[in-house]
Amino acid sequence: MQTIESAISIDADPESVWRVLTNFEEYVEWNPFIRRGEGKARVGERLTIRIEPPGGRGATFSPRVTVVEEPRRLVWLGRTGVPHLFDGRHEFRIIPDDSGGVTFRQQETFGGLLVPLLLQPGAVQRGFEGMNRALKRRVESQITIEE
Repeated sequence: MQTIESAISIDADPESVWRVLTNFEEYVEWNPFIRRGEGKARVGERLTIRIEPPGGRGATFSPRVTVVEEPRRLVWLGRTGVPHLFDGRHEFRIIPDDSGGVTFRQQETFGGLLVPLLLQPGAVQRGFEGMNRALKRRVESQITIEE
């Protein structure tokens, strides 16, 4: 198993971050890593996700939402083919901090026989970091517009 994670501080309340994070249809407008998303953040829901990691191979997959704790935590499980070939458990956390903002953290734990062959950890790491920065910009700019 291999885990990749990235975190960033966002000057916003958890609900504002959650609203942007779970509006999958708008990912095409701002998200450089997950270029397309379809579906709803509901337990049991099957999503359609298109990732394009910088310097890596793009892929479309259909993870199942396994945890929804609005506005703090979203988890999905994606698989390539049958279980335990190439599985990814992706978790997003929105953690309030003392400043009135949040720490946004995403991590994915990969497991399965094909992980050594298919996983491009550097590209995924860069993708997470790019998404985190873009999420921060998107959320903070919406708050500025609303004020």
